[in-house]
Amino acid sequence: MTVAEVLKQANALTPAERKELVIMLVETLDVAQPENSEQPAHWGQALNALLDTLEPVEFVDPEITDPVEWVKAQREKERKHRLGDWGEEE
Repeated sequence: MTVAEVLKQANALTPAERKELVIMLVETLDVAQPENSEQPAHWGQALNALLDTLEPVEFVDPEITDPVEWVKAQREKERKHRLGDWGEEE
């Protein structure tokens, strides 16, 4: 019997019977997995593994220790880069 034939027969069922069929099919999928199969890694473990493969990050302006001042400096650099330095005095 093909999947198309099964689907044709399932369409002949009432909505309640189709719902029951779906539940039964899903349950068979959970049972069908072999017990010795490897479980996928937790997303946190996968993230840690990915971070371990990345190169170290180069810090920009590490001499600025105050986070607020560091953000101000980065914004000023970005503003000058975007608009250019028009000889403005600070």
